[in-house]
Amino acid sequence: MPHRIMLIPVGSGVGLTSVSLGLLHACQQKGIKVGHFKPISQPSRNSLAKKNKTIDAISLSQNSTSVSLSYVEGKMGDGLHDVVLEEIVANFNAFKEDHDVIIIEGLVPTPRQPYAGRINRDVAQALGANIVLVASPGNDSAEEFEDRLEVSAETYGGIKNRHLIGCVINKLNCPDQEEFGLLPKEEEIENDFNLNHWLDLSIFKGRHFDLLGTVQWEIDLIAPRVCDISNYLEAKVINNGDMEHRRFRSVAFCARTVSNLVSYLVPGRLIVTPGDRTDIIIAACLSALNGTKLGGLILTNGFEPSEQVWELCKQALDAGLPVLSVPWDTWQTSRHIMGFNPEIPKDDIQRQDKVKQHVADNLSSSWLESLTSKNNSYNLLSPPAFRHKLTELARQANKLIVLPEGTDIRTIKAAAICCERNIARCQLIGNKEEILQIAEHQGINLPDNLLITDPDSIRDNYVGPMVELRKNKGLTDVIALENLKDNVVLATMMLQLGQVDGLVSGAVNTTANTIRPALQLIKTAPDSSLVSSVFFMLLPDQVLVYGDCAINPEPNAEQLADIAIQSADSARAFDIEPRVAMISYSTGRSGHGADVEKVAKATEIAKAKRPDLIIDGPLQYDAAIMENVAKKKAPNSPVAGKATVFIFPDLNTGNTTYKAVQRSADLVSIGPMLQGMNKPVNDLSRGALVDDIVYTIALTAIQATM
Repeated sequence: MPHRIMLIPVGSGVGLTSVSLGLLHACQQKGIKVGHFKPISQPSRNSLAKKNKTIDAISLSQNSTSVSLSYVEGKMGDGLHDVVLEEIVANFNAFKEDHDVIIIEGLVPTPRQPYAGRINRDVAQALGANIVLVASPGNDSAEEFEDRLEVSAETYGGIKNRHLIGCVINKLNCPDQEEFGLLPKEEEIENDFNLNHWLDLSIFKGRHFDLLGTVQWEIDLIAPRVCDISNYLEAKVINNGDMEHRRFRSVAFCARTVSNLVSYLVPGRLIVTPGDRTDIIIAACLSALNGTKLGGLILTNGFEPSEQVWELCKQALDAGLPVLSVPWDTWQTSRHIMGFNPEIPKDDIQRQDKVKQHVADNLSSSWLESLTSKNNSYNLLSPPAFRHKLTELARQANKLIVLPEGTDIRTIKAAAICCERNIARCQLIGNKEEILQIAEHQGINLPDNLLITDPDSIRDNYVGPMVELRKNKGLTDVIALENLKDNVVLATMMLQLGQVDGLVSGAVNTTANTIRPALQLIKTAPDSSLVSSVFFMLLPDQVLVYGDCAINPEPNAEQLADIAIQSADSARAFDIEPRVAMISYSTGRSGHGADVEKVAKATEIAKAKRPDLIIDGPLQYDAAIMENVAKKKAPNSPVAGKATVFIFPDLNTGNTTYKAVQRSADLVSIGPMLQGMNKPVNDLSRGALVDDIVYTIALTAIQATM
């Protein structure tokens, strides 16, 4: 698994792209196979520029795909935030192969995108990335900067979050004017800057939050070319000079007399003046002839001097002085220039090379060294990654799933979504006219490939086969026909005869009504001793497996062991690395009683049957899931603190726990998925949402291929 590092800016103007470029270069220098991934493409903040291309996903992320910010905003406005995350996961999965390190670049917050922090947090969780904050002190004191950094970290779970690994402090000693777009005057730069003051911040001491880089601001690294400001302003070029290579380091707006202007004519300064101020234009040209390498001249108001004036200035123009003209007055021009962000254009290779080497030289050597080693951390499958995997595997399976509760609104919506997104082919059982009427009233578009079957038209076809299946139980035609009036029984017969690939029910019917026909007609798989269930619990940053929370009221030790093995295999089938915690009210031998002994015995049986699995118990729930508790209660356990599969001792505990976690944390739970059936039958909670049904259909389609 590659190291996944998401660089997230703490505010705007922190130099996020420069740090991305430097980290990329530092990894390349160490021979690391490194890639850059930009989940969401963000337009350049140089909004006047229509053709200017900055270093963004186009230049850094050569082989990855980004979703556009406008697309994200549209989906979020429609309440489809999860769809965006799943698409980002899909793009990342297509890109991540053959990299040891992947640098993920977050969104920069702007006045138009104040929500960037929340999106960055969700993307980091979805991709299972470690977070590195990129911050700039600006005019903050060290104490103010620490406070701001700690508050910003709260968006990502706080400094105690093990995925928040540190901070790169960029633009140390940067004058505040640069934040607003104007380049500072060189005399305003502090010359007695003390770096040690920033290396000694208390926020980085005694915590899992490290200082990963300290990058000092240098004016030469942000100095743009004159052609960059020309492109941004879409200026008319009066004299090209060497504008493709000449850089400016400060800007002066001049309308003063020549005697007061002289001190402003210094190398690297861009002079902005009204186009009819011939005296200032000639003075600037004379200064250039005397060896002062001005950045250039910008003439405002659309005025241009006469040919005679240009003749006087010819030698200066021939010597390379760039001259531009803009249509606005000086005040409006100053407003536009203040909005100019000195981003690095794609074709400015010289500046790119300087920036990336400067940043790379100031990153933590120990951090970079850690990136050369293999990443042995556990692969926690995030909810968006899990949902994406479900839908992709279901699409590949291309199975037909029967839904006997065909007149339930949620079921109709879910079936329509599955058909539209090619997750599965669906067959609704119910009165066709009623289903069509419900769809029309609810505004549900029913795809052409959605099958609707009236049970009255097919019921008689299944009487004979059902009597044959249950002849040993004395089933008669009359009783069979009566039983088949239950659409769940009818759908179960369709599955048993191979006419469909799976069955999903329970949005209206009870668990017993869904499971009983399956146990009678389909029965358990040849290698299974019992039928059990699991829920996939979609926590914010990972997916956990809970079993058994729906089927077996009081499993004995042998049954509990089988449930653990079935659940571990189900987890592995969906790329969740199984680390099985056998849950009890006691951790280890700290408590006594029949219930604890049952869990201890089940743990030993499961280990003996499947030595390849990582299983431990008895464990209390907090010891199983929380690392700090695990260190105290079960320090030598291979599961405690990092369990992914939770096996509850009985149905009362399991069902209560899953519902408490689901409702209290307001998270999605997918299931119950039944294990051990000869063919896939899955139950729904009667409180199921449309998304719950969609993903249960996907689960069922995947099970049909196992």
